[in-house]
Amino acid sequence: MNISTPIWRTALYLGLAACTWAAPASAQNYPSKPIKFVSNFPAGGPADFLARSVGEYITSQTKQPVVVDNKPGAGGNIGADFVAKSPADGYTVLFGIDTTFTVNPYIYKNMAFKPTDLRPIMVMVSSGLLVGAHPSTGFKTLKDLIAQGKGKGLNFSSAGSGSPGHLASEIFMDASNIKIQHVPYKGNTPAVTAVLAGEVDAGVLATPGMLPHVKTGKITALAVTSRQRSRSAPDIPTVAEVGLKDLELEVLYIAMVPAATPEPVVQMLQKAFTEALKRPDTQTQLAGMDLFYEGLIGANAVKRLSDQSLRYGRVVKSTGMKVD
Repeated sequence: MNISTPIWRTALYLGLAACTWAAPASAQNYPSKPIKFVSNFPAGGPADFLARSVGEYITSQTKQPVVVDNKPGAGGNIGADFVAKSPADGYTVLFGIDTTFTVNPYIYKNMAFKPTDLRPIMVMVSSGLLVGAHPSTGFKTLKDLIAQGKGKGLNFSSAGSGSPGHLASEIFMDASNIKIQHVPYKGNTPAVTAVLAGEVDAGVLATPGMLPHVKTGKITALAVTSRQRSRSAPDIPTVAEVGLKDLELEVLYIAMVPAATPEPVVQMLQKAFTEALKRPDTQTQLAGMDLFYEGLIGANAVKRLSDQSLRYGRVVKSTGMKVD
């Protein structure tokens, strides 16, 4: 893949206009039947929560049921492929994270779909990760971890090959010139458990899964990778605050539809998503999950994904990151 031309930088998605929930004539009957939201990661995670929250709102406004179907596997490729091959009519929507589109094309030799088979409805929210270490390492700061990484090296757990934790490990190696042995697990929970049990030195993993153990002193928190501090643990510094901005990484939670979905339908979904995610109760729940509202649509969504793809493409090329 030519990393100088990001997969999302295409005129197809540019210049999308905002609209109201009232449908243009070409989509005035939408939705007239149940809608399926496909989450390409396991139930119970943020993507699943977002799908159910938005689905409940759309049902309340349209009286049409929204069914959430979890299709995890292959770094999100299975669920994304299902949606990419679905009719482009707005009745099948993908909920997932950006790495399916910004990392997977660089590390999977054969993908059953092209990223441009889908188009973004919205970059909904973002979340940083938490750098946590087992107390036996003796690390008190992120610079302690990096010092050992430059010496005898480290091992990091992740939720699987191609996951944000795997990507973070590669970014740490690339930006800090340290040695890390990546140890993939089947999901975020077992990856956190590996840090907790001392099976690995550390991990860069989803904050909500790490924090309960940080609070009991069983995992030492060193930094968060987001641009801003965690609302759940505001005392933990960001990587930028400790002088390591190159280690910044945020997971983007996105919603996608087949690329040929009519523009009026996409605009209606964008309006519904915005209204659903801005509800006070939803905002409170997002804060509790350490998720920050983004609400990016159209050209702004494309640019955010394009920027991620460019950066990650360079990281994959530099480090030789691959699916284990």
